[in-house]
This record gives sequence, C-alpha cells and structure tokens, in this order.
Amino acid sequence: MRALRFVVPGAALVAVVAAAAFAGRQPAAGAEASRALKMIRVQPAASAAASGPRANGKPLVLAFAGDVHFEDPIAAELRAAPNRVLVSIGPVLERADVAVVNLETAITTRGTPQPKQYVFRAPPSAFAALSAGGIDVASMGNNHGMDYGEVGLRDSLSAARKARFPVIGIGLNDAQAYRPYRATVRGRRIAIIGATQVLDDHLVSAWTAGPRKPGLASAKDVPRLLRAVREARATSDTVVVFLHWGLELAQCPTSDQRTLARRLVAAGADVIVGGHAHRILGAGRMGKALVSYGLGNFVWYGSSELSTQTGVLFVTVDGRRVKGYSWEPARIVSGTPRPLTGGERRREIAEWRSLRGCTGLKP
Repeated sequence: MRALRFVVPGAALVAVVAAAAFAGRQPAAGAEASRALKMIRVQPAASAAASGPRANGKPLVLAFAGDVHFEDPIAAELRAAPNRVLVSIGPVLERADVAVVNLETAITTRGTPQPKQYVFRAPPSAFAALSAGGIDVASMGNNHGMDYGEVGLRDSLSAARKARFPVIGIGLNDAQAYRPYRATVRGRRIAIIGATQVLDDHLVSAWTAGPRKPGLASAKDVPRLLRAVREARATSDTVVVFLHWGLELAQCPTSDQRTLARRLVAAGADVIVGGHAHRILGAGRMGKALVSYGLGNFVWYGSSELSTQTGVLFVTVDGRRVKGYSWEPARIVSGTPRPLTGGERRREIAEWRSLRGCTGLKP
C-alpha cells in the first residue's frame, strides 16, 4: 500500500491511502511501509484549518531540500524508472513528517519557451519521481515555474492534480498562488507558503499572479506575501515560508534577503527557507524563528564542487517553537543526491555550520 496526497488548485488538500503500482523495480518494502505510515498521519487540510490546537505526542520533523529539475542526465533516468530517480536519498527524506523541495521546472510537454536564457520543462512523471522519493510538497514559486508560459502553468497544475501531488507558489489567480499547503500531523496544524523574490525583470508583470490572472506568488509584492503569512498564522500552529531568493553563486545572503526574513518573522513565520544561489548558504536562528538562506541544488545537472554540494535540512518544531535543526549532507552524482558518510560527512557538516558566519543569524 502506498499513501498519496493530492491538491486541487483552488480546492482543499485531501489525504488518501491507495494502492499504486510502480514501473520498474520496486522500492524496499520497509520504505513503502514507512511512507504509508507517514502519510496516514496527515489529515485533510479543511480540518487542519478549522480545528483548534490538539497537539499530542512528539514534535514534528520537517525536511527541506533545494532546486529540482529533470534535465539531462536526469531526464533519461526519469524516462526509464521514475520511482528510482531519488532512491538514494529517499531513506533520508523519509525521516521527516513533511518534506519540501523547490521544483524549478514547468511540468508540460506543450507551451512556448519564454524569452529567457534558460528554460526547463519535464513530463508529468516528475511528480511520480518526487512522491516515490519521499517528497510531500513542491514549491513552483521560482524563476522557472512559467518557463513555458500560461499553457505550461495550466499543464503543471493539471499534472499535479492528476498525480495528487501538492504544489505551492503557483495558481490560476493570486489567491491560489499565495495559498499555503496545509496539513495536520499528530494534531499539529502546519501551513507552508511558497513564493519567489527572483523573476526576470521583463517577465515580472506577466508571471505574477493577480485576482483573475494565472501566475506565481511574488515575494516582490511584500505586502501581499506578509498578508498570506498573517492569514496562515491565525489558523496554524507552525508557519513555514519557502522562498526563491538571493543572488546566484553568492556565498552570503543579500540585504534584500535579510530584510525580507525579518519582515516575515515579524508577520508570524516560524521557519523561512529557500534557495536560488545554486550553492549552500548559512542557516540559523532569527529570534525564535529558523532561517536558511540557501539550500543549494538537489536534483540538478551541476558539475562543479559548489553546484554538487547538497543535503537535506531537518527542522524539529513543536508549534511555534523550533526545538532543533540539522544538516544531512549529500553529493550530487549524475544529477541526483547521494548521502555522505564518515569523514566526508563530518567535514561537510562543519563547513555548513561555518556558512552562518556572514548571515547575522545565531546558532
């Protein structure tokens, strides 16, 4: 048995448990059982928003990872066996109650490439790969979410709905784009909002969602994003904001990132994570909140030392309290992440901790 979650743009999230046959070799039975138990813990979003606090048991563990696309060489692996693409990192992601990534591609086989340097797209089987790998939610609020225009956006939403896979930061209007993913896990209500601070200047207007306009949740419209956070705060125990932000290859966060993080924390965000730099940046505490300025690449075609450093950020939360956080390092090999062990793992963790030095964040 495999549990599936699905989101219908503009409608409630529903959690269901269903049997599903995978193409190719099956994941280990233990991994399948673990995933089923993980998903069963989640209640429908409607009850998550309406019910009051009834937290019980141990705190929640959230997992966050960086940029994902399915360009070559990953495309060949996706065609061959979607459920095997993330088989190496899947056991790591399964440790979390909810795992989130940045899906930096349109999910479509149609549409017109937009006038920009890089455009990415992947077939609907991408959602099967994410789900089989232990990922629960993907933000499409980024500078590639509409690489194939409105047709690509509508196809992406349709594919997500058919795959019963939750996406955030994108929608048929601004209400949908800024709407959080909601779930209740062991009585704790969580809301995760996706948005992008990075958009090509000539595409900002065309790609930003509006009252009757498909598009992305733009973090450039700070008041609109803060409103979404405050609304989520009113009906959630833990509020997460997953952002596409920063400057490519920069080792330290920009002043815009630091300013936006402060404003989001003031509005009620408990955890703020994101990426775009295609390298890992520092993480730490901003008051009582946890901020990670850069998760790096995750499923990506990078080949340099910086672009292949990756990992999973684990954050343990109990309502508004961030009880702890840790980094599980990995290395991208042929486009997909492989966990590290031994001395190499210890060195990468130490390096990740050192990146906090230029962030202004506390341990």
